[in-house]
Amino acid sequence: MLPQQTADRPFVTDGGLETTLIFHQGLDLPHFAAFDLLRDEPGAESLRRYYEPYLAIAREQGTGIVLDSATWRASRDWAERLGYSPDELAEANRRAVALVEGLRDPAVPCVLNGVVGPRGDGYVVGETMTAGDAEAYHAEQIGTFATTAADMVSAITMTYVEEAIGIARAAAAAGLPAVISFTVETDGRLPSGQPLREAIEQTDAETGSSPVYYMVNCAHPTHFAGVLTEGGWLERIGGLRANASTMSHAELDEATELDDGDPDQLAADYRALAERLPNVVVLGGCCGTDARHVAACAHAWVR
Repeated sequence: MLPQQTADRPFVTDGGLETTLIFHQGLDLPHFAAFDLLRDEPGAESLRRYYEPYLAIAREQGTGIVLDSATWRASRDWAERLGYSPDELAEANRRAVALVEGLRDPAVPCVLNGVVGPRGDGYVVGETMTAGDAEAYHAEQIGTFATTAADMVSAITMTYVEEAIGIARAAAAAGLPAVISFTVETDGRLPSGQPLREAIEQTDAETGSSPVYYMVNCAHPTHFAGVLTEGGWLERIGGLRANASTMSHAELDEATELDDGDPDQLAADYRALAERLPNVVVLGGCCGTDARHVAACAHAWVR
């Protein structure tokens, strides 16, 4: 089991990496590709500064941290748009893991997480793959993670189940524990239209329950609280990384200013889910959130 699964309180992780870098640090991220910052030392330093407040939260709250690599866009199709060769992409993925490895704090239990993003858009389904095609596509990045210090991989912002299944299979083949994180629309369903419960149950059924747990990310708690009603599937949810904003994906896609919501209200919304989600082991954020939100949510959860 991973360290966060045996701890007496949830680990923290970071918030909205790309929205923080763009709106708070004023950086340019073509295609939302934070890994591109690793091209030079100033870019790498901006990533180190980004992670520092989350390590501080873990120290202050006496918990551990899952340190995500900045690799949500570091797969073949996105890298080609940015002019990366396959060898350069592999090196960027290795460098991203090495960066978070260098942030390890002896006083804080740290889990290094290789992040895998969707082949397509993180908000809409678009062109789909079979589970087999998804396994072959994502095996490249996951295979690179297997050569690094990464302790696990997480598939973040999955919009349809076949891609999630493919990633889970690729991770199992590479010998890495995998977490699958689905995103949902304002009705609590995946962008594909599939109910969250069905997506989790189907992924388990077609992978031999290989994911160590599931998360929900890139949606506000009010979007999915209503579907977290009953059933053993709720015990498979091990992490929450919600958006700060209550806006839909379509509204967020057209927004020109950051909606960072209310950290205290977001924390209250997290806390309201605690009894329904007894196995949550990781608390973080997604679009629009920063260290304020994560600190408030972690504090509220363990009250």
